[in-house]
Amino acid sequence: MKLKLLGLAFGASLALSTTALAQDITVAVAGPMTGGESAFGRQLKNGADQAVADLNAAGGVLGKQLKLQTGDDGCDPKQARSIAEKIAGDGIPFVAGHFCSSSSIPASEAYADGNTLQITPASTNPLFTERKLWNVLRVCGRDDQQGLVAADYILKNYQGKNVAILNDKTTYGKGLADETKKALNKAGFTEKMFESYNKGDKDFNSIVSRLKRDNIDLVYIGGYHQEAGLILRQMRDQGLKTVMMAGDAMNDKEFASITGPLAEGTLFTFGPDPRNKPTAQAIVEKFKGKGIDPEGYTLYTYAAFQIWSQAVEKAKTTDPKKVIAAIKAGEWDTVLGKLAFDAKGDIKAIDYVVYKWDAKGNYAEIGKGT
Repeated sequence: MKLKLLGLAFGASLALSTTALAQDITVAVAGPMTGGESAFGRQLKNGADQAVADLNAAGGVLGKQLKLQTGDDGCDPKQARSIAEKIAGDGIPFVAGHFCSSSSIPASEAYADGNTLQITPASTNPLFTERKLWNVLRVCGRDDQQGLVAADYILKNYQGKNVAILNDKTTYGKGLADETKKALNKAGFTEKMFESYNKGDKDFNSIVSRLKRDNIDLVYIGGYHQEAGLILRQMRDQGLKTVMMAGDAMNDKEFASITGPLAEGTLFTFGPDPRNKPTAQAIVEKFKGKGIDPEGYTLYTYAAFQIWSQAVEKAKTTDPKKVIAAIKAGEWDTVLGKLAFDAKGDIKAIDYVVYKWDAKGNYAEIGKGT
C-alpha cells in the first residue's frame, strides 16, 4: 500500500513538474559560441541571459517564465542551418541570432519553414532582409549603409592617397568590401588594390608585401577581427605605417588583445555606442555589477528580446506571424532607444559612425568625417 501511495505521489509530482514546464516559454539565442568569432557569441549570449533574467524578474511574458536555449553555429553556414532546424523543430517561437551573415541567411530559411521568428542583433548583409521572408528582422544596420559611411570618411581624409580594399570572401566580409568599393567608385575614387584572402589564414606576408609595394596609405578590411589583427601585426613587422579601417566586426576588445598597442589608430564603423545612451544606463550598470562590459552587440541582443516580449504582450500570443505583424506595425522602447521597422524587417532609422582604437585597447567615436 505504501509503495502504491509513493507511486501515486511520485506520479502527481511528475505531473506537476511537467505542467510547470509547460507553463514556460522557451526562446533561443544562436551564434558562434565557439571558434574564431566566439567573442561575439559571448556578446549575444550575455545580452540574451540578462534580458531573460530581467523579463522573468518582471513577471515573465504572458504571465509565463522564459527558458533560454543556446545554439552554437561556430559561424559555419551548415552548422547554422542544422541548429535552426533543431530550434524550429522544438517549436521555439523566437530566436535572437545569428552573428555572421553567412549563418543568419541559411538559418533564416529553416526558421521560416519551421515557424520561428528571427531577430538578428548583428548580421548586416543586405540579402538577409531582401528575400521577402516573412520571419526576419534585424536591430542593426546594413552593409550598404555602413559602406557609405566608411567611403565618406575615406573620401574626406584620403583623397589623392593610395587605398587598398581587402576581403575574406565571406558573405559579410566580401559584402561589406563590395559596398565600400561601390560607394568610393561612384564618387570617382578608384582603389589602388582590391584583393581577397581566406578566413582562417594566418600568414598575410604576400598581401602585406603588395601593400608595401603600392605605397598604400589606408587599407580597408572587409572581414573579422582575428585576421584583421594578424594583418595589422604583419604590416607593422614589415615597417608599414598604413592605417587600417574595417567594419563592425572589429568591435570587441579581443582585437586589441591580438594586436596590443599596435591597435592605435585603427578605424572601424559601428552604430553610436549604445552603452552611452540614456535608455541603456540602468542595464549597463547591471552588466557592470556582474563584471561584464556590454560592448559590441550585447545590448543589440538585449533589445531584440525587449521588442519580441513587448510585441507578444500586445498581440497576446507567441504566434510568430502575429507577433511579427505587431512588431512591424509598432514602435518599441529598447535600450537602443525607440525602434520601428519597415516591411522588409530593417530598422527605419540607422546611423553609423567612425571609431578609433588607442594604444591602451580602448576605442572612441570620432564622428563620420574628420
